[in-house]
Amino acid sequence: MRVRRGELERIRSVLEEAEHDGPMTAREILDVLEEHGEEFDSAHQVATVLGRHARDGDVEVIRGQPYRYRFVDENN
Repeated sequence: MRVRRGELERIRSVLEEAEHDGPMTAREILDVLEEHGEEFDSAHQVATVLGRHARDGDVEVIRGQPYRYRFVDENN
């Protein structure tokens, strides 16, 4: 039986594996996830997950058109 990781951890690990560390739109993140076999329903779902974790300080939301997201470095 495969243990399913949390959505945030799935996103973070794929972006780290793909060596994407700069701000990205939810659409760009979704494209990278799909290239690595991770299934999310839409860019909106990705944005919702990241926005939820921004409240906890795990993700920075860079407001603009479109919004961009960046993981907060745990070492800072």
